Amino acid sequence: MYFMALATDYDGTLAEYGTVRPETLEALKRLKETGRKLLLVTGRELPDLKRVFSHLDLFDKVIVENGALLYSPDTEEEKPIAPAPPPEFVERLRQKGVDNISVGRSIVATWEPHQAAALEAINELGLELEIIFNKGAVMVLPTGVNKATGLKAALKEMQLSFLNVVAVGDAENDHALLRMCGCGAAVANALPALKDTADFALEGERGEGVEELIAEIIERDYAFCANQRHQVPVGEDKNGPVEIGPPDVLLIAGSSGIGKSTLATALSERLRERRFQFCVFDPEGDYEDLEGTVTVGNSSTTPTDSQVLEILANPDDNVVVSALGFELKERPSFFAKLMPGLSALRARTGRPHWLIIDEAHHLMPAPRDSASLALSDDISGTIMITVHPDAVSPKALAAVTAVVALGPKAREVIETFCGAVGEAPPAGIDQLHEDDEVLFWRRATGAPVQRIRAEKPKQARKRHTRKYAEGHLGEDASFYFRGPENKMNLRAHNLIIFLQIAEGIDDETWEHHLRAGDYSKWFGERIGDPELAQEAAGFEEDRSLSPAESRQRLSDAVRRRYTAPASGKD
Repeated sequence: MYFMALATDYDGTLAEYGTVRPETLEALKRLKETGRKLLLVTGRELPDLKRVFSHLDLFDKVIVENGALLYSPDTEEEKPIAPAPPPEFVERLRQKGVDNISVGRSIVATWEPHQAAALEAINELGLELEIIFNKGAVMVLPTGVNKATGLKAALKEMQLSFLNVVAVGDAENDHALLRMCGCGAAVANALPALKDTADFALEGERGEGVEELIAEIIERDYAFCANQRHQVPVGEDKNGPVEIGPPDVLLIAGSSGIGKSTLATALSERLRERRFQFCVFDPEGDYEDLEGTVTVGNSSTTPTDSQVLEILANPDDNVVVSALGFELKERPSFFAKLMPGLSALRARTGRPHWLIIDEAHHLMPAPRDSASLALSDDISGTIMITVHPDAVSPKALAAVTAVVALGPKAREVIETFCGAVGEAPPAGIDQLHEDDEVLFWRRATGAPVQRIRAEKPKQARKRHTRKYAEGHLGEDASFYFRGPENKMNLRAHNLIIFLQIAEGIDDETWEHHLRAGDYSKWFGERIGDPELAQEAAGFEEDRSLSPAESRQRLSDAVRRRYTAPASGKD
């Protein structure tokens, strides 16, 4: 379930001449029964609203006075969001002959044509007030107060994101409300200008239009309003942007050091720009400096599910969950422990909107059944990143709707994925010809594979020293000291272990790998550090260096870039 709440205007939308149809009330009840929330957002004052509408208890929150006052029907608590109107302003209006005035907790309301007198009074007194119109009504409120700001205060209390809210209205004062929410609808009797603001206009007028909207939400959820604000660009081809949306499960796959984390970083930026909330599972420390996030856990401290959920309780906060402190074999159990809480949060609030799961073959390995991984039946809004698609949980792979394959073996990546899910590879898989190209395949539509230019991050990605210095690189990314004729098999799964083994091995083994260029090759292809690789290549080519000297220089280069305190090296 993606749309978690309906925010509706009252007069001219929910009600006709102040009265709500019984059929409309029944529709509201049906929506509540799905687990969704109801919010009433109106320009009326609360005593007046209670007088004309006796069903406020249907609503979780009521925003009155055009956003200035928040009312909770279950507790009858009233919470002003804006200051009281200046008494001198009300008095000045009366002096100008405006006698049809209603004064609320924050609002001062009258009718046209008294807007001219209201504007004169505001200017004469030098007040920070603004005039808002509502089909003949003239409402004066503190500057910046409107239905959108009132709804924002209500959603904060409810821990909901505006992206998961559908709004419906009919008049001038509903523009901000519809623009703010994830989907905006206008009833058939709405002003033409509001219909232009809305994502679509309903066929029914007033309550009948709301009933129509509720039926669409219940039956189709996100599908009835798949507008552009929910789309996330992955890249672009010759025809324009290539995008994914909330129903998608994206697989990003390719060999090590080929740019998977770089693309994931770019996608996190696009998510932030659209105000999506996201949670990153980070087994290797690739995202510890990701902008706009809070990181829990590090190489020496393991995160807890309560820490993660506490951060995600605020819709404006994003979290990176570092699993560096866990042994490789412990990571699936940690992931499984956290998933039920995340799934419950998503079921209740629709958040976090996106899960980014790096090293998915570690967290969701194929040998583990879906029950032991605590995978939800619906994992939409997920981005999985892996070197080995066929090593990921079959249930997770079956849910994939789109694939991004990177690197010189991109075609093989898609073929491996298809083999893992038991289907024939798509048509038109070509090898990549440009360094900044990736393959994109929209699996669900049966479309051919596209060559696209992937999104690039705006933030400078830092070299994540913990992953390479202290982490646990996989077997395919580790360095193996084998020596001449493969007499030994010493594995270095991070740079610290590499340096420790390098100090202890014999000169013959050291120089065997040095002269073969194995060190620079590992730094470049597996560590993904071309600058270190270039420096190492210089030592490998310098025949004047003794084994002790080349060891020391290579060790100094690695320590300077990865283990020196507060180096900040990119």
